[in-house]
Amino acid sequence: MNRILVIDDDIELCELLRDYLSGESFTVEAVNDGKQGAEQALASEYVLVVLDVMLPGMNGFDVLRKIRESSKVPVIMLTARGDDIDRIVGLELGADDYLPKPFNPRELVARIRAIQRRVDIAEPRSSATPKMAELKVGDLVLCTTNRTVKRGDENIELTSVEFNLLEILLSRAGEVISRDDLVEKVLGRRLSAYDRSIDVHVSALRKKLGHFEGNTERIRTIRSVGYLYSLAESKS
Repeated sequence: MNRILVIDDDIELCELLRDYLSGESFTVEAVNDGKQGAEQALASEYVLVVLDVMLPGMNGFDVLRKIRESSKVPVIMLTARGDDIDRIVGLELGADDYLPKPFNPRELVARIRAIQRRVDIAEPRSSATPKMAELKVGDLVLCTTNRTVKRGDENIELTSVEFNLLEILLSRAGEVISRDDLVEKVLGRRLSAYDRSIDVHVSALRKKLGHFEGNTERIRTIRSVGYLYSLAESKS
């Protein structure tokens, strides 16, 4: 299955993407209304959804909220160029990536391929029953087999990007990881100027994980370098 759903009221753009992506072995279905797009995204199986922010019927943020209530399908949001607020809100609501309009279709394909590589790595196809692989750091337990995270007895719901980000931070707990390295490993692309997407994902992850006792940050910002998952409270 290589089906992509495009939710955008720009009919010409939808046709352009249909033609271009078909040449990249994708089958594209397009919906031009927000409410209908949300319903379609949940009614069928897609490898990815391309979602515009400005939509009639239901805006892109509300569509994304609706999708994330019951689906983890990767979502790339299309935003107005230079509108950082739209990008930040979209990422905080669970979008996997964003692309400012207007864009080169080749850039969209590169983003789609990067997300597919992450999904393939995260969910290897195997007929054998895999052993449960766990990462334990302090009160957090991350299971790479069923992609779950627990803080004590509490399940923490994460997006695919947040899970991959946390897995890298925990696997190198106590070590500073550069933003460049995180963007390459988590988002599958190189860090570009003014790209704050990884910072937004870190911020969302912090909110979901909460602080250590004593209000200590779990994920520390190392100014001008990157991030570090703290070992301060991980001793038992």
